[in-house]
Amino acid sequence: MAEHRIKISAGDVVVSARLDDTDAANRLWEALPVQASANTWGDEIYFSIGIDAELDDTAQETVELGALGYWPPGDALCLFFGPTPLSVGDEIRPASAVNVLGMIEGDSTVLKAVSGGTLIVVEAE
Repeated sequence: MAEHRIKISAGDVVVSARLDDTDAANRLWEALPVQASANTWGDEIYFSIGIDAELDDTAQETVELGALGYWPPGDALCLFFGPTPLSVGDEIRPASAVNVLGMIEGDSTVLKAVSGGTLIVVEAE
């Protein structure tokens, strides 16, 4: 697979990310562009993306800073930029396991400036 890169825009905040070569990441790529209203949960932004994938062998209970995750119960793309309400210590813990789709490049903590309800646009870069 050629490297797939995406741009995620939320108001004045823009980050770039690299997608891994997984089924769920490829489904996201095929669904682009995606627009949704941001939901926040601690230092996580999530929003529905309409791809309907199951947990796979990338599924993790904790993720790295800057990870992109797909959360099947909410059919949601999750952007992780710090602790969530379930985190213990320095870990980043989703509400439940997520498929890891890729990583935000650069400083993912800029996403702290995004409020719930902000329009999010995900598109090919």
